[in-house]
Amino acid sequence: MSKKLVAFFSVSGVTARVARELAAVESADCFEITPAAPYTKEDLDYTNRQSRCTLEMSDLNCRPAITGCVENMADYSVVFVGFPIWWGREPSVVDTFLTAYDFTGKKIVPFCTSGGSGIGTTAERIRSLVGEGACVEAGLRMGGEVSEEELKIWAAGLKL
Repeated sequence: MSKKLVAFFSVSGVTARVARELAAVESADCFEITPAAPYTKEDLDYTNRQSRCTLEMSDLNCRPAITGCVENMADYSVVFVGFPIWWGREPSVVDTFLTAYDFTGKKIVPFCTSGGSGIGTTAERIRSLVGEGACVEAGLRMGGEVSEEELKIWAAGLKL
């Protein structure tokens, strides 16, 4: 079994593609963070102040339910966490994942996909969610098109 896990949340499939490519490059296991209630097009309408994602992202304590779990989290020393950037940070459903496990002694490496927004202070926010016992890397923002070679170079630079 791998000591590395790539956990990811994806709506459009972009983050899922990058996550699966990263898992292959790193010989890591893969886990999809799946909301219990899938997001609809209406839920994702960021221009609507009453849409589900707008309401969730407005509440920093929001923890939407997810399905499934990582049965053997204790076996992993490195956890890559991938997501699209919403409102300048990780989606609330990712926070549900991050607060569901004990990451003490683990290295967390966030990566996000975005057409334009940067990763911002996401690493600091993740650090506040998982506690001081985990090492949270700065992470990387990737566009929708990232090559296997680019993933290899990035991962090699992490010294995992």
